[in-house]
Amino acid sequence: MRGGQGAVRAPVLQFTNCRILRGRALLWEDLWVRGGRILDPEKLFFEERRVADEQRDCGGCILAPGFIDVQINGGFGVDFSQATEGVGSGVALVARRILSHGVTSFCPTLVTSPPEVYHKVLPQIPVKSGGPHGAGVLGVHLEGPFISREKRGAHPEAHLRSFEANAFHDVLDTYGSLDNVRIVTLAPELGRSHEVIQALTARGICVSLVADLQAAEEAVQSGATFITHLFNAMLPFHHRDPGIVGLLTSDRLPRGRHIFYGMIADGMHTNPAALRIAHRAHPQGLVLVTDAVPALGLGNGRHTLGQQEVEVDGLTAYVAGTQTLSGSIAPMDVCVRHFLQATAGCSVESALEAASLHPAQLLGLEKRKGTLDFGADAGQGPTQGGPGQPEDAGVLGVPGQTSWCSMTPSMSGPPTSQASWCGRRRRPGSDRGPWLERTPSPSWTLSGLGRRGAGLRGASGSPAPGGQP
Repeated sequence: MRGGQGAVRAPVLQFTNCRILRGRALLWEDLWVRGGRILDPEKLFFEERRVADEQRDCGGCILAPGFIDVQINGGFGVDFSQATEGVGSGVALVARRILSHGVTSFCPTLVTSPPEVYHKVLPQIPVKSGGPHGAGVLGVHLEGPFISREKRGAHPEAHLRSFEANAFHDVLDTYGSLDNVRIVTLAPELGRSHEVIQALTARGICVSLVADLQAAEEAVQSGATFITHLFNAMLPFHHRDPGIVGLLTSDRLPRGRHIFYGMIADGMHTNPAALRIAHRAHPQGLVLVTDAVPALGLGNGRHTLGQQEVEVDGLTAYVAGTQTLSGSIAPMDVCVRHFLQATAGCSVESALEAASLHPAQLLGLEKRKGTLDFGADAGQGPTQGGPGQPEDAGVLGVPGQTSWCSMTPSMSGPPTSQASWCGRRRRPGSDRGPWLERTPSPSWTLSGLGRRGAGLRGASGSPAPGGQP
């Protein structure tokens, strides 16, 4: 129910005893929800003379907008780049499983593949609203095959393509229909790429780049707005040729054009110093992505990723038989926690927005998603202790459109290593998940989101109740 009399008659839920992320700050306020929308309680009371039909005590948890993953190649044994008859059911499985990691919307991502794969797979992944059944699908992210051989990363060289005389017709011949496509990653140094960028953006499709600085600046002039996983599958930084990293501080961008960039903060792909450099250079453009592969949620061994085999060893996925990284096996909640610690000066609010508000802004959805403002979408994943979910899944359930979630200090995640800060430190005598040192009452924390040796702080810098100064 999205409005009208049906929404008015729907029950009003009031979430109490919580801190909500609103206006870049964590506020001790209640959250009111009805019919899949966040309500203004003053209007509800004075205009409708209504009070809550049901109250839910959040126990001091943080309520934050649901995470949005704009680059996820699969997970839990599902490979989005495999042309099978069960693509739709596979997407539904991933959508259901990522809810417990705070992801409430995502862009299923296809890596470089032959045309017949796109023609078969894309019609099976329509845009779909989320809810208790799973995260919503915002549209497909096509990463390749129009990328350069020098910066192909784990993409199979045999299937890379370039633009010919009829550039946009080549795109249509390769992909087929673009109806379900939301993002296309391409290399702007390929000939005739700028007319392709203009044609894609005219259709409302976000264009993402893997490029050098000059080509990237020219591509932004044509309408590109995103950088695919900064620092990965790119040439090294040099003081006379900074590469696409230089786009973060470029003075050649169109006035008013906002550039976003993806970061894989899994503790493997990007050194903490590189995360800090990017965040301090352009914090408002940082978008956390998982770049998760089908091996997400599975163990060591060989798995697929499109046309290639991937070998998982511990917390790292490689193209089989090589030392080339091939996506991540860390879910989004782990990436948020690692990012928070690795960037040192980053606040909890900023870390959460990098996985929610920023990707929503990238896709032009910031009025509905990535926010808890009045009128925004509301609703999220399974209730704690619900069917198929651990008791401490960390997602409170409410009917309606998926767009936000709340997380407890026991939010689940995969085993971690020294490379990832969120180690399995447990409170003595407890079987619950990660907890924060020097925080004697961690029930308010976001799954240990905070620096070791310090309590979490709000936007004002004051410690939260139970924390240490």
